[in-house]
Amino acid sequence: MSPALAVLAPGLLTTVQDLGRPGHQRLGVPVSGALDPVSLRAANALAGNAPDAGALEVAYVGPTLEVDADDVRLAFAGAGAAIEILPDAAAMSGRREEVMRSVRLQRGEVVRIGSLAGGAVLYIAVEGGFDLPPVLGSVSIYIRGGFGGFKGRALVAGDRLPLRRTSASDRDECRLDGLDLGLPARFRAVVGPQSDYFSEHEIAAFFDSDYRVAAGSDRMGMRLEGRRLVHARGFNIASDAIAPGSIQVAGSGQPIVLLADRQTTGGYPKIATVISADLAALGRVPIGARIAFERVSVETAHALRRAYVAEIEALGGRIVPLRPEGGEVAPRLLDHNLISGVVDARMIW
Repeated sequence: MSPALAVLAPGLLTTVQDLGRPGHQRLGVPVSGALDPVSLRAANALAGNAPDAGALEVAYVGPTLEVDADDVRLAFAGAGAAIEILPDAAAMSGRREEVMRSVRLQRGEVVRIGSLAGGAVLYIAVEGGFDLPPVLGSVSIYIRGGFGGFKGRALVAGDRLPLRRTSASDRDECRLDGLDLGLPARFRAVVGPQSDYFSEHEIAAFFDSDYRVAAGSDRMGMRLEGRRLVHARGFNIASDAIAPGSIQVAGSGQPIVLLADRQTTGGYPKIATVISADLAALGRVPIGARIAFERVSVETAHALRRAYVAEIEALGGRIVPLRPEGGEVAPRLLDHNLISGVVDARMIW
């Protein structure tokens, strides 16, 4: 049987994503791709893959996966998570691993990922990538369209994700140091493109307000709850192109920030657009969080974009090899029964 990761439990929403399929919006095909492309790139760098290789995007609660290959190398980047490696599917507990590192697993071992903390998404890259056919140049899934990814849908129990490699390469494991995945105090945005549909007072009020991320949010759009915005010229426009990070305001007066699975055109006025340098951080924001926006100029957005590109291009320089004889022993010792009657040194009694 071909090498695979077997899905024992799918998590809340686990999908295959890469950097998306740009260039087809004129045909009505959304770009899709990772909500947090920085964490996707980080996971791929740890796994030894190209930056745009497909990986698993985990939302809020992670999956349980069993290795059906000689061995595999997995890498984790993004939100904090309880990552546990079990010796087999029947085991109740195992060793713990951390985010921002790679790990090698043997046939029959199981990785179980619990609830995420500090962010909405986590990425799991596998060395060599998944053996999935690209659609229009990408393996990212577009769930509403039912194409891409694995069978055009989110993972379910019983799936077998085919792998390109039958075994992992023989190298040291590694971690990625110094990557800041924190959320900014305010997300930077340029005004428009339909700023003329709002008075200057309403635009100023939008940037002075904070909003709560509502439960109806998904990969298509982040629905915000807060101060109601009043349109100056109605809320219907001739449909025009949607850029990533566009903040449209429908008749309800509540903003919606359009994300990876956004539609290609829309007919509501857009009061502002989150700059590209802040889109990855925007994708990390969980439901229930509060966010606010800061007005910046287009020139500032360009400068911040250049700094962002330089940062992601430098990811490879942050990777550090892990060796068992080094300083990584202490965290592992905390997960073992060193004293009779003590199960886990991290537990609080």
